[in-house]
Formats: sequence, C-alpha cells, structure tokens
Amino acid sequence: MMYVHDIWVNWFEGEENGYNVCHFHEWRKNDSIELLDQVPVVYVTEALFDYIENDMQDLPQELLDSVYKRAYLKKQHKRISLDYAFVATDGKQVLVVDTLGYEIPVRKSRVIPRQERLVIDLISHKRPMDYSYKPKSEGKTHHILSLNPEYMVGLTRKERQLKHLLMLMLDQLQQSGRIDELRYWLTEWRPENYEEIQSMTFEEGFNWLLEEAKVGWSQKHDDICAKMAKGQPFFERLWEMEQQKKNVLKRT
Repeated sequence: MMYVHDIWVNWFEGEENGYNVCHFHEWRKNDSIELLDQVPVVYVTEALFDYIENDMQDLPQELLDSVYKRAYLKKQHKRISLDYAFVATDGKQVLVVDTLGYEIPVRKSRVIPRQERLVIDLISHKRPMDYSYKPKSEGKTHHILSLNPEYMVGLTRKERQLKHLLMLMLDQLQQSGRIDELRYWLTEWRPENYEEIQSMTFEEGFNWLLEEAKVGWSQKHDDICAKMAKGQPFFERLWEMEQQKKNVLKRT
C-alpha cells in the first residue's frame, strides 16, 4: 500500500458532481481546511475515478477493505483514525475521499498542486487496480438540481453556486405552476418577447426559460437571480452569502 503524508483537504460533503468539488485555486479562507497525517493512495482506472468523482454510489468492497483504518487525521496534536479515507488517482487527476464510515464517497476534496504532483509521481510506474463495481446500467441522470457538467464548464465557483441557486428557484417556480408568475419572470428575462410570452402555456414557457437559463452565466443571469431571491428569506440569504465570499486562500 502506498501512502502520502501531511495532506491538506477542503471537504465538500454530499456532492455527486465533481464540478462542485473545488480545485485549490477556488478554495476560500472561510472554508474548513483539515490536515490528514497519513492517507493511503489507490491507483484506479479512469472509469472508476469518474464513478467516484461524479456519483454517490457504493464503492468497491475490495477497495474499502484495503484502506480500512489506514488513514489518520491530525487534529490538536492528536492522530485520529478514519474508517474509510483514501486518495484516488487515475494517473491524471487526484481526489481525496472520506466515507464517514459508510460505503459511499460522502466527502470529497481536491489537493494542493504540489501534493497532486506527488501523488501522480508516486504511481507513475505502476498499474491501476482493477476493482469490481457495478455502475448504474442506465447511467447517471442529470436534472434541474443536478445539471449536466457541460452547463458548468468555464464558470467560477461563485457562478456555479449562483447557478445552483437560480435552479433551486426555478424548481420552486415549476412546483408552484403559477402561469402569471412564470410570465413575469419570462418578461424579465426576455422583455422583447412580451407578446409571445402571453400566449405560452406554462410548460412551453418554463421549458424555454430553463433551456436558456442553464446555459453559461452572464449579467442577465446575475440580475434575474438577484431579483428572484429578493423577498424570499432563505434564497436571499444564500444570495447574500455568495456575494460576501472570496477566493483568497493562499497555500502552496
């Protein structure tokens, strides 16, 4: 078993999409950074790495058995054993995983660039382990609250968070089924199409708004997100929190 030591981690919990497990350059000073004293390294195939990074399904039992209680967290000068924690790499990417005692990758973290290079160098002359696992036969399903990665490409952490907030609010709008409210937001989005909007059914209008809103991120997205959040305490708080956060963590 290969190991790395003194690994900084920034846990993202319950994330089924790898695009929400932020790379080091997007870490923030108010993120909760931990130091792992020792972590086993598991060299896996590209397919298994993608399965771990972009899903929340059961991990191969053989993999779990091989890393059981081999990782340690360093906290207040104490070494705390972790049941199932490991560094996974496919030779190109690196991801740290902690199952919190379960059989799914509950917490995931990227690593700092220097440690990423260290892990990749460590396995450079080895072969990936061929663990047996059963991915969903129908493949992963994306939806309004779990967008396809293609709609997140090129966005910053703040923009991804705001897009998720916008999707939450659009989902609420869909659940309400209120055609008057939908037409209001469609007009905010596309004022030049006011007359066309008035003759749309709810399904037509909502699908049009969703298909346009989920592509990219622009000032128009920013504006409608702020307007939809206003007056709704939960969404407004999420909006305000994202305005206050900055990517200012510096550690190499």
